[in-house]
Amino acid sequence: MQEIHHAPLAPLTTFRLGGPAARLVTATTDEEVVATVRAADESGTPLLVIGGGSNLVIGDEGWAGTALRIATTGFHLDGTTLELAAGENWSEAVARTVAAGLAGVECLAGIPGSAGATPIQNVGAYGQEVADTITEVVAYDRTSGETVTLGHDECGFSYRHSTFKDRPDRYVVLRVRFRLEDAGGLSAPVKYPETARALGVEAGDRVPAATARETVLRLRAGKGMVLDATDHDTWSAGSFFTNPILTEEAYEAFLVRVRERLGDATVPPAYPAGEGRTKTSAAWLIDKAGFTKGYGTGPARISTKHTLALTNRGGATTEDLLTLAREVVAGVHAAFGVTLVNEPVTVGVSI
Repeated sequence: MQEIHHAPLAPLTTFRLGGPAARLVTATTDEEVVATVRAADESGTPLLVIGGGSNLVIGDEGWAGTALRIATTGFHLDGTTLELAAGENWSEAVARTVAAGLAGVECLAGIPGSAGATPIQNVGAYGQEVADTITEVVAYDRTSGETVTLGHDECGFSYRHSTFKDRPDRYVVLRVRFRLEDAGGLSAPVKYPETARALGVEAGDRVPAATARETVLRLRAGKGMVLDATDHDTWSAGSFFTNPILTEEAYEAFLVRVRERLGDATVPPAYPAGEGRTKTSAAWLIDKAGFTKGYGTGPARISTKHTLALTNRGGATTEDLLTLAREVVAGVHAAFGVTLVNEPVTVGVSI
């Protein structure tokens, strides 16, 4: 277990932003993770848990307590059952499952970050989300002081949400278990229209899992969503805002605003979201509100490849990023009456 005082945190995030931590502990075993968390709780020291840093916005002042970087390893595949240590690189784990001929997470290829973060956010993309395959999550419960195993239903999964996100100060994820599918090397049925078009198939068809993964990687790279240290479009947290889910009343009011601004012929993206709710596209809202690709004049700007990503062009501060985010939120609300919600976790700051 490594311990550093006054440690820079910006290099541990994909934004490359944020001030230092008073103390940074890097844990390589579950026991070290638990011991660090317990010590912080017993002493009343503020604790910040860091995985891959791909969904994190840390304030310029940094973190006054202990930052715990989870660097545990472990990839255990038994038939179609997979267990990942929280510190495992998620994108590499996906590649290994596809190489083993298994389906279920191939469309989540290229998503940066660690395996332990995936259930917290219920990570999803291109028609798949981890809730589709997660069976159990092993976590340290800071309330009881014990290591617990939560079954799928106890995880409270919903769109980009979970019990772990709802109670961020209670659980520290240690291991994640999945049940994948052996479809003879084929993918799960393709759900997402963009993926189906890129593959040249119909929704519901299966393709070789490796082909699905490679196609998703190309799609993500085209949007600056695959990490590349030389490409500032990837100095981001990927999608910065979640897609809004609107009630029937809110959706009807939204349509009125769309017609007023863009004309009667404009039909915004709309997807059923259950219980009389409709999901629309945050990227579409941002673009139609006037925040196009590359928008901005400072060191924090919208990606040149995708309007849903806010980026550090080099030399930005967290405050630069937040100023841009607030401008986008205000602009979208003024244009369409919809309030965007940030997807990354903010530390010591708010939008």
